[in-house]
Amino acid sequence: MIPVSIVNVTSYTGLELLRLLAGHPEFVVTSATGRSAAGQRLDDFFPQLAAGRNHNPTGHNIGSLVISEKAEKTELAFVCLPHAAAATTVLELLAQGSKVVDLSADFRLHDARVYEEWYQHTHPAPALLETSVYGLCERYREQIAASQLVANPGCHSTTAILALLPAVAAGLIGPDIVVTTLTGISGAGRGLKLSSLYCEQDEDASAYSLSGHRHLPEIVQELEAGARDGGHPIQLRLAFVPHLVPMSRGLLATCYADKKEPSLTIEEVRAVYTAYYANEPAIRVVETAPHTRWTSGTNLCYIYPTLDPRTGRLVVVSCLDNLGKGAAGQAIQNANLMCDLPETAGLPTSSLMP
Repeated sequence: MIPVSIVNVTSYTGLELLRLLAGHPEFVVTSATGRSAAGQRLDDFFPQLAAGRNHNPTGHNIGSLVISEKAEKTELAFVCLPHAAAATTVLELLAQGSKVVDLSADFRLHDARVYEEWYQHTHPAPALLETSVYGLCERYREQIAASQLVANPGCHSTTAILALLPAVAAGLIGPDIVVTTLTGISGAGRGLKLSSLYCEQDEDASAYSLSGHRHLPEIVQELEAGARDGGHPIQLRLAFVPHLVPMSRGLLATCYADKKEPSLTIEEVRAVYTAYYANEPAIRVVETAPHTRWTSGTNLCYIYPTLDPRTGRLVVVSCLDNLGKGAAGQAIQNANLMCDLPETAGLPTSSLMP
């Protein structure tokens, strides 16, 4: 039994972690923080965790845990705080000997200057940017397993990077890429804000962050690294526009790029993708455009590569659950590796239907 803590358990990602960890065969939550709910039992704040219904496979009753202001020392901690606030807590957790999976953006970008440009905040621990590992298991599995600090990727970033990595690594496409995403409202967090109200979002769809979304430099960083490692270095010109749609959870990306070789066929493209993800437990390369509902409640990412027959462009559609593979599920996948457990432990692969 491996004790873990959740910092800011009252967030959507914190609650999703709690749901998944309640069924984990090895991890047990022994500490949970939430400033607004400090002093309350988890099953008082979250009645769905009522006593007698929430014993994980170890027999531990998570609902009886009292929410605290400060995380206790555990073998591993999941940090679900906003950027800037997360880094300070991460430093404290590392100092007390905990391994950390940080779900904020504080350690995703390698360059402190890029971080400060996009997040308008001086990084409080720039030295850790050199030692933290970007938590995309499909790229950095061995590094994650040996790391004390893993930076969990953003949800838009995960969807776009996984969609395009095989193409850039194989040198199939040129530098001009367009990515559009559709995301559920839970991606905006659990805090009260006008734009997240039901009446504001129902029967509506809108684009946002047209001048540049904060996940854009993360996508560029990782795709360019993947291209270099594949022997096809490239300097990308990436346009990325996210859209908010009236669903609770789910994220779908559509990616467009010009192919380098006019003679490239769809059969060759699919062969590249199938080979690249042949042994990846969280990836499904499919032969029809996927739906976000296929991923709901899971740690799966579905990827559909195809060619536009009129323009010859590569078009890749990918989707995942923004709270699953886009956040909490991926965090547990990383934590499993960090604790030498099976990578898929505690992670569901059957979607919530309907």
